[in-house]
Amino acid sequence: MSRFTEVTGKLYRGEVSINFVDRRKMWYRISAVILLVSIVAVIVRGLDFSIDFKGGATFQFYAPSTSVSQVQDAVNDAGVSGATVQHVTGAKVDFQVLTKDLPTLVQQQVITDLETKAHATNVNVQFVGPSWGSQITGKAIQALIAFLIVIVIYLSIAFEWKMAVAAFVALVHTIVITIGVYALAGFEVSPATVIGFLTILGYALYDTVVVFDKVRENTAGLLGGTRHTYSGAANLALNQTLVRSINTSLIALLPVASILVVSLVALAPGNELSDLSLVLLVGIMGGAYASICIATPVLAQLKEREPQYQALAKRVSLRASGGRSAKRAAAKAGGPAGKGGLATQVVEDDFSDLGVDENLDERDDLIADDDFSDTSAAAVAQPERVVRTGPRQQPRRDGRAPARRPAGKKKRR
Repeated sequence: MSRFTEVTGKLYRGEVSINFVDRRKMWYRISAVILLVSIVAVIVRGLDFSIDFKGGATFQFYAPSTSVSQVQDAVNDAGVSGATVQHVTGAKVDFQVLTKDLPTLVQQQVITDLETKAHATNVNVQFVGPSWGSQITGKAIQALIAFLIVIVIYLSIAFEWKMAVAAFVALVHTIVITIGVYALAGFEVSPATVIGFLTILGYALYDTVVVFDKVRENTAGLLGGTRHTYSGAANLALNQTLVRSINTSLIALLPVASILVVSLVALAPGNELSDLSLVLLVGIMGGAYASICIATPVLAQLKEREPQYQALAKRVSLRASGGRSAKRAAAKAGGPAGKGGLATQVVEDDFSDLGVDENLDERDDLIADDDFSDTSAAAVAQPERVVRTGPRQQPRRDGRAPARRPAGKKKRR
């Protein structure tokens, strides 16, 4: 058995545990910093929307012996400012010029200057009006809102509303981070970006649903025992699905990263492959982080506020403290205090692994019947003495039980 398989088995059985849930404050601080950087990047740098969203014109042409600066000068001489000139490699054209929406006369002047000053041939012009770009933007926002609403409704029905809230928080976390990375990288937001964006939201939600399904399984009947708090059971579920989430994310990231590298090296900047692969790369990484470090800790925090789970946490804490007190008392008594009695029974049950046992109720039956909530440590450590009355009976040598004498009579000599 390999080392990785051994660690995987220990995580699933609870023999090894990473305490994600109780470290939620640390995850919240890390997320707060990332979200703050993303928001500042969007405010300061903004998003570079493609021509499909803001409208404009695209000029594509052949000019094998022309440089980018010559094409830029020809466009500027036509009276167009802010144009983007791209040298296309490996395509059917040599150059691509993106401009804002231009009047018809200005468009003709750009074509003329490109042909005379940049030696352009076969100039192809594509126009996207501002109304079309605004429609695309509106449809994208509507699709995102509809997606979030449907997800919240589905999770509320399939699980519960608090799980839906936790999943919603994780999705918003992924959305903000992805938008912030796009603002920092300066990539164009194209229709391919929107497609990839909706794809990674579904992917991130898949990881969250897998974890929540295991949480629901581990917390079934949790209130009937005294071994785990809700946070402990949720953390166990997170560890049991951790390897699966990491493996799934890595397998998805490898081809996406390959596509991104190839599109940046072999193709021109701003191509649709790079737009799609970048949003997939960032979204998969952010979604995996959010499903592990955000969704489940938020869910546990919401559930721990319920009165029944607060009472459960007190019972678990009292049980753990009772077990430790019994151990200390037995150690002070010199070892097997109350041999065969209650103190030995408590010492043999180790409470040090609370929150990491896979079976939540497997060993509750033995101790759940003995309520330590009103028993002191001394009483647990010292079993009750049985006081016998009357003379002590000596066993017969033949092994039979001694005959009882009437009280008050003496033995004949």
